[in-house]
Amino acid sequence: MTTTVKAYAAPSATEPLAPTTIERRDVGPHDVRIDIKYAGICHSDIHTARSEWGPAPYPIVVGHEIAGIVAEVGAEVTKYAVGDRVGVGCMVDSCGECRYCTAGEEQHCANGNVGTYAGVGKDGRPTQGGYSQSIVVTEGFVVRIPDSLELDVAAPLLCAGITTYSPLRHWQAGPGKKVAIVGLGGLGHVAVKIAHAMGADVTVLSQSLKKQEDGLRLGANAYYATSDPDTFTELADSFDLIINTVSASLDLDAYLSLLAVDGTMVNVGAPEKPLSLQVFSLIPKRRAFAGSTIGGIRETQEMLDFCAEHGIGAEIETIPAEQINEAYERVVNSDVRYRFVIDAATFA
Repeated sequence: MTTTVKAYAAPSATEPLAPTTIERRDVGPHDVRIDIKYAGICHSDIHTARSEWGPAPYPIVVGHEIAGIVAEVGAEVTKYAVGDRVGVGCMVDSCGECRYCTAGEEQHCANGNVGTYAGVGKDGRPTQGGYSQSIVVTEGFVVRIPDSLELDVAAPLLCAGITTYSPLRHWQAGPGKKVAIVGLGGLGHVAVKIAHAMGADVTVLSQSLKKQEDGLRLGANAYYATSDPDTFTELADSFDLIINTVSASLDLDAYLSLLAVDGTMVNVGAPEKPLSLQVFSLIPKRRAFAGSTIGGIRETQEMLDFCAEHGIGAEIETIPAEQINEAYERVVNSDVRYRFVIDAATFA
């Protein structure tokens, strides 16, 4: 059995998103039905809706930054009750049995986790995301949003928050560490807040200085324009960790030159085209170039609790559903400070 809910979907790679209806499965024994209150717009939504990362299964409802209220629980659910404030991020299921899943690293599921959208659930049906009125998710992939976090500013943390928290935690950002954040956008602005709260010395590396005031307000200790060649001379050998949040093609050798001995540059932005580097940018100072994705469910809950403790939410602009297509163009043109969030009440 299924329930029909209203949503916004991409009909094809070239058409604008439009109102539609989708089917949600009925609540099973271990399922939670969530009335969605807010859904963040991630650049990944745009890449997927436009088939920029490969063909998408149309029509597709994207959105993996979901905040809402539990409306119904299955008979065997133990973690949540009706009325709880909850969120759903980039995954809605995994095998639950491989060495990564049993270690709480579901994002690395050996059999492939099930994406919140553009995936295939265990019922064989395509998954549809958060640009909708409600969603049904197995309880193991639902996280609790602390009471001190408003649902609208919490929604983007389900992707932008965990995508930046996970590498900052893994590479031990904290007191005594110099951390650079490349880009002050949807991911970067949250990264600055989190790295600052962890106690690191934080520098923003942005193409220009137009967001400098914001960067310093959000917690950066310094802000440099990468369009200025002197930046790379002045900051050579400076950083223990660089988190690259942008999806543009960068001169990796120039950025790697900013790392100190044993420093690591981590890509969380996903460029459409391959990147290249000279291996001698790594060898002399034992530098590393790495990648990172989201965290597992346990780490996502840890991130939300950390953000609640430190008063960290996304900087948002709330929009109605009918402005989604306009918002997409503004995201592509970097014209948002710093995350669009859709008021899910407007899907009706």
